[in-house]
Amino acid sequence: MLTGGPRNRPLTLSEFSAALAGLAHFETAPFLALAVSGGADSLALAILADRWAKERGGQTCALTVDHQLRPESGAESRLVGEWLSARGIRHEVLAWLGAKPRAGIQEAARIARYRLLAGWCRAHGYLHLLTAHHREDQIETHLIRRRARSGPDGLAGMSAIRELRDCRLLRPLLGVSKLRLLAFLESENQRFITDPSNLDPAFERSRFRTGGDAMPRGPDLLDLLDAIGTFGSERVARQRETNATFARFVSVHPAGFAVLDPALAQIVAQDLAERVLSALASTIGGGAYPARRQRVARLRVALGQCGPRGHTLGGCRFVRWRERILVMRELAHAAAPILLEPGASAFFDSRYEVSLPPAGDHALTVGYLGSAEVPGLDGPTLHLKRACLLKRPCLPRLLLPVLPAAWDDDGIAVIPHLGYRRERLRPLPRFVFRPPNPLTRADFAVV
Repeated sequence: MLTGGPRNRPLTLSEFSAALAGLAHFETAPFLALAVSGGADSLALAILADRWAKERGGQTCALTVDHQLRPESGAESRLVGEWLSARGIRHEVLAWLGAKPRAGIQEAARIARYRLLAGWCRAHGYLHLLTAHHREDQIETHLIRRRARSGPDGLAGMSAIRELRDCRLLRPLLGVSKLRLLAFLESENQRFITDPSNLDPAFERSRFRTGGDAMPRGPDLLDLLDAIGTFGSERVARQRETNATFARFVSVHPAGFAVLDPALAQIVAQDLAERVLSALASTIGGGAYPARRQRVARLRVALGQCGPRGHTLGGCRFVRWRERILVMRELAHAAAPILLEPGASAFFDSRYEVSLPPAGDHALTVGYLGSAEVPGLDGPTLHLKRACLLKRPCLPRLLLPVLPAAWDDDGIAVIPHLGYRRERLRPLPRFVFRPPNPLTRADFAVV
């Protein structure tokens, strides 16, 4: 943690380099995308990260998301661009277009921000996205979650590394105090923008900053930082234990379902078994948030009773099949079919990346086989028996309705995970199962 020395001493480039080296490995000439709002924290990050990258023959691009929630946001984005251009730092503005929700605006803005940032990274080939979350942000996160009675994983705060669908998010400043970032900007004679929404009592974090819960100081601060670090280390240990249990009891199929050994509910400790079930439902169901702990506990008990009836959790069905349990998408909660034009791509049902090469002469409808409204389709099993001899062994019949497929006015065109395609169909759409919540991911990173 970069907390030594006088609290107002500017953060140095060598310290920033050490923080990055402690987080991850980088390519020889690193490309870094930098989330820069124009506030003090993100401007300090941009200047330091740009110098770090250029020392190594790499390059950076600062990205400012204009949420278009305040009349002055456009002018502020342009001002940030002027400041960065004067330092030779590339800058782009990403606008959040369209109607904005009336409720939950901060959460919606956060989702839109990361979608825009990660999408830009993927489109431009940048693996690393850096954000300027610092030590006080980490403490606030812990205290807010403690007030909300979060579990031990939540009390570990933010991970210094987070794998997004399109890039890797790094938070190299989590161990740095805000005062040191402000001191760095002062040493650079760099102005910054203060967002008035940071003090708006309508938002929880703003209420925390302006309320009676003062940031701890002195020994209390050090004790709290030690506690957060302990929660983080314990979270890493639990995560590794859970991953080992995944390897023993779970297998995930590229078609988007999983096979679970029911012995999990009988021979594994209750807390560990419930962590596995919760993560499995998040992966297969594609939900933004984990299922409630009470529902996960009920599912664990039900699976341990070995009854024939299926169960649901988090947009998934848990159904007994032979000596195993199939975990599949619950069709009633799945997304509706979408129309895909030649040359287009989409993220269907928050689970599959689907693309159609541009050489095709007509669009295809993409969805689950059980949602296909095709003339003469009397059910997926019957249709497949009539249509073709499958080139690959059949999957269990009860999976057929939730297999991804594409069709048009002439009927089913392709069911990729059954090896079926209509004769003379060219080009073929490409389906890749890429859930937003992968079953395993990089370890929680403690700073």
